[in-house]
Amino acid sequence: MIFTKHDLHHYLTQDKKALAITRRRPKWFGDDIWKYQRYLRKYEYYSNSGATLRKWFYRYLHKKKGMQLGFDIPIGVFGPGLRINHTGLLIVNKHAKIGAFCDIHQGVNIGQNHSEKDVPTIGDHVWIGPGAKLFGDIYIANHISIGANAVVNHSFHEEQIVIAGVPAQKVKEKGPSS
Repeated sequence: MIFTKHDLHHYLTQDKKALAITRRRPKWFGDDIWKYQRYLRKYEYYSNSGATLRKWFYRYLHKKKGMQLGFDIPIGVFGPGLRINHTGLLIVNKHAKIGAFCDIHQGVNIGQNHSEKDVPTIGDHVWIGPGAKLFGDIYIANHISIGANAVVNHSFHEEQIVIAGVPAQKVKEKGPSS
């Protein structure tokens, strides 16, 4: 959660690093994903700080850019270092909790099962492949790779593994350099 200017700066710096961007500001044309992530983080900060006018301004920019790109990501879900790789449908439940340095592709759906409390909790340094679906009261440990089009409906507590399939299951161990 982003509560202070220091938190905001940290999140924006880590997002920029995850996206491998070295420029100071986004290009006037292009850099749409980076712009979206900046609006997401600033909307979260101004929502938590109580700055009403700026909150509404960044809410508008967040929603507008999200509709253009096909993203439905609420504030307060992702940790620092978010990397969105492509434009396209990307839906995340507002109650989900996702750790730092998540690398996510298009077509991913992170949602609830039956009640608001049945949402995923995802650890740090998780790679989520295109088209993956994660739902229910599940826990995904740190350093896990989720294969393309995987359907994850149960928890994986073991770190450093690759999961894939319908329903998802452990496919292989990842080495420490992965």
